[in-house]
Amino acid sequence: MDTLNLLLQGVLTAASPENLFYGFAGVLLGTLVGVLPGLGPAGAIALLLPLALHAPPLAYMIMLFGITYGAQYGGSTTSILVNIPGEASSVITCLDGYAMARQGRAGPALGIAAFGSFIGGMIALVGLAFLAPALAEFGLHFGPPEYAALMLFGLTALVYLAHGPMDKALLMALVGALLASVGLDPVSGAPRFTFNFLVLRDGIGLTPVVIGLFGVSEVLLNLDAKAGEVFQDKVRGLLPSAQDWKESAAPIARGSLLGFLIGAIPGLNVVIATFASYALEKKLSKHPERFGQGAIAGVAGPETANNAASCSGWIPLLSLGLPTGSVTSLIFGALMMHGLAPGPLFIQNSPQLFWGILGSMVLGNAMLLILNLPLIGLWIKVLRLPYFYLFPLIILFSIIGGYTVSGNIGDVVIVILFGLIGYGMRKFAYEPAPLVLGLVIGPLLETAIRRSLIMSHGSAMIFLNRPIAALFVALALLMLASPLLLRRRLGREIVDKLEES
Repeated sequence: MDTLNLLLQGVLTAASPENLFYGFAGVLLGTLVGVLPGLGPAGAIALLLPLALHAPPLAYMIMLFGITYGAQYGGSTTSILVNIPGEASSVITCLDGYAMARQGRAGPALGIAAFGSFIGGMIALVGLAFLAPALAEFGLHFGPPEYAALMLFGLTALVYLAHGPMDKALLMALVGALLASVGLDPVSGAPRFTFNFLVLRDGIGLTPVVIGLFGVSEVLLNLDAKAGEVFQDKVRGLLPSAQDWKESAAPIARGSLLGFLIGAIPGLNVVIATFASYALEKKLSKHPERFGQGAIAGVAGPETANNAASCSGWIPLLSLGLPTGSVTSLIFGALMMHGLAPGPLFIQNSPQLFWGILGSMVLGNAMLLILNLPLIGLWIKVLRLPYFYLFPLIILFSIIGGYTVSGNIGDVVIVILFGLIGYGMRKFAYEPAPLVLGLVIGPLLETAIRRSLIMSHGSAMIFLNRPIAALFVALALLMLASPLLLRRRLGREIVDKLEES
């Protein structure tokens, strides 16, 4: 009951006029970001990072969190109406959502996606309220060796689960860690990798890097993209029928549980939850042949798992201080800009902020349910807006955002430079998320390792002598070695088959 009372207090805190305004702005902007293919929540948060210097911490964080789960709602709209996923997590919704739209049932598809997302988000929030404090209490027993091993595990998990080749993701993580080492040594104060450039003595800032990687590079990638065709001008019958609810009730329940569990595991992401939910529903269905042909269960399950995983995905960050992706890394950086360090002490030291954020999610999910259904017509018009009119504004805001952080023209150069680098990375299948995580975690990992070595008088055995640290190190090494072991096993199988033939 204490947890539910604290969550209720968080809702009341988030319901203040200022926090409510920031929350409304966040979910509205997040939905717009989800509707517009190409920008994504990471790009929107990157553009808004400079605002952290001026906005109140709680209100600012409420807005950023609103963008993240608002984008999950908006991504389903483009998947259903245009067959273009606004977010990667909405890819699977295209299969049955767009098929329903072609059958004249876009309204029920959008309706069940909105209701399922709301139900999944609310269930995940209750789980988050109970699980995060328990994990944080466990994390209070962590020392520098455990922190170092945990961050190493988180970095390795993101590399292991990256969409592209693992070697490329590992290289990007190492590049991010190398970029994080630019500037003054945190112990000796000696300059490192500055090449006598004064602008580099303070290090390479997170904000201009992520604005370039997620803002400018996305514009460059989408300039030649062709917009899809909106299948229906007017969407009718947004409320699902009794039969629709009958077919969707079990998928929504299973999607809520599956999405919560997958989102809470460090390293796993929302995309995995949606694909797992779709595969589960198809396997359990009495009519699996209907999937891909307009089965409403193929929309309800993944969309519910989508938002449930989006909410529970904050558990590793808020309770253990472990960012597991590009968006969580950006939120991690935004908290640090306010002098707040996510981790086991975060809930204890900043309870109003933690419970205020959770309370804002309750209100935000309700706002999204109320907003999305009546605004479908508006989103259809937004989808028809030519990208030619949008990209100059995004570039302008990117440059302004990079400059306002420190008022240094060098940061503008970094924005443009990393925009070009990000464009090249995407073209050659190098993901930016491991680089960002390496840039964020790099200084923390270095500090934790150096403190650990000071504790052990220079012996690296401290990471193996402490059980929790040894467990995380073993898991990280196992994930790094697994592709080599798998390749070796496949190689043996091929040799055996050749010998048999």
